[in-house]
Amino acid sequence: MGFLIDFIKGIFVGVANVIPGVSGGTMAVSFGIYDKLISSVTGLLKKFKESFKTLLPIVLGMAFGVVAFTFIIPVILKHQPFITATAFTGLIIGGLPALVATLKEKKKLKPSPLPLNFLIFMIMFAISAIMPFMGGDKESGNLLSPTPATMVIVFFMGVIAAASMVIPGVSGSLMLMILGYYFGIITCLRDFISALKDFDMAVMVDRGLVLAPFALGCIVGIFFIAKIIEWLLSKHPVATYWGILGLVVSSPISIYYKVNQEFPLAGTSTLMIILGVVIGIICMGLTYYIGNLDVKTPDKPADVASKKEA
Repeated sequence: MGFLIDFIKGIFVGVANVIPGVSGGTMAVSFGIYDKLISSVTGLLKKFKESFKTLLPIVLGMAFGVVAFTFIIPVILKHQPFITATAFTGLIIGGLPALVATLKEKKKLKPSPLPLNFLIFMIMFAISAIMPFMGGDKESGNLLSPTPATMVIVFFMGVIAAASMVIPGVSGSLMLMILGYYFGIITCLRDFISALKDFDMAVMVDRGLVLAPFALGCIVGIFFIAKIIEWLLSKHPVATYWGILGLVVSSPISIYYKVNQEFPLAGTSTLMIILGVVIGIICMGLTYYIGNLDVKTPDKPADVASKKEA
């Protein structure tokens, strides 16, 4: 049962990583798997069996979410942008009670000055809120060719995007859009999946030579930033969670701005607004319910900070 629950949570994290403005890290926080995800990534070499067992359902779910929704999300956004944006906002808001509860637990174990915490909250809130306005609409959407220069650049794009994906409130896909590589990577992924289905070796090799260095960069980026976050969670857990809270709370600004930029929301009918609000509320309940299922699971791994403080 635990495997299936984590697989489903991984799907939501994967889907979030496909949509510019939506943070995969935020989804991980909302669904209560962020701490164990970070600890499993950083402990993969030291505790391979335990970490692999924890990561497997989440990573499989993420892969399924990315592959499946690479085709689905553009269609949903095009036809129902407001409902899509509201649904993801609901998913994020539904995870806030669990995040606040975790923050209170960390405060009991290791108190931190409130003025400092609030300052960190405001800084992280401002960073996440400003990012969507940083020229994310200038991408040409040209197909990436597997030249040596492109492969090196794409590797570093993977590092940056993956590092962003791990940080709650920061969208890896938005970072790619700001840097001008989002549509190129997404197009390569769609072409590769289509070629795999048709067993078109020429296209598979061509697109694979672009996707492979990007994937390698993602792995490097995830391990690098996960190490930093693990250190922050162990040394400054309360301040870190205040920062995460600031990033998460400002996420809806990014979501609505980027969705509106691509698919203007001005003409949304009253019926769609009402339906969107209803779906948003349902998604809030879904996140809250799924995020708390782990509480009943006896083999839930301890989080990073707890392990360090034990």
